[in-house]
Amino acid sequence: MSFLNALNISASGMTAERMRLDIAAENIANINTTRTENGGPYRRKMVVFEPIEDNSFASAFRSELSRQSNNGGGVRVAEIVEDPSDFRMVYNPEHPDADENGYVQMPNVDLLKETVDSMAASRAYDANLTAFNTIKTMASKALEIGK
Repeated sequence: MSFLNALNISASGMTAERMRLDIAAENIANINTTRTENGGPYRRKMVVFEPIEDNSFASAFRSELSRQSNNGGGVRVAEIVEDPSDFRMVYNPEHPDADENGYVQMPNVDLLKETVDSMAASRAYDANLTAFNTIKTMASKALEIGK
């Protein structure tokens, strides 16, 4: 694995985790949103990751020349999906969106889940940043040896 490939893998991880953190922040910001453009309350969003696999001819040719396996190249966001779980029903007859029984449909966002997801995304981002900096230091030391 080349230094540049390793840097790209770490960078793709940082990009994906940043998106995960952005979505968690969006979910938290909309925790009390009862009206959306689609009608109804805000629905929690989740990020789906997938591996980046370079199946191009050039990649296979390089792998065969160097006799290394082509193990992929990082991660990317495959899609952002909505959580299909039920909305929370809260009794608040004064709310403008209350039904005839006084219940309001609130978003299916759980602050605890979003906080944990934010913490996990932050830790994964830090781990990728550490790997990125380590690879950068190794490349720098390798260049110093060649002087």
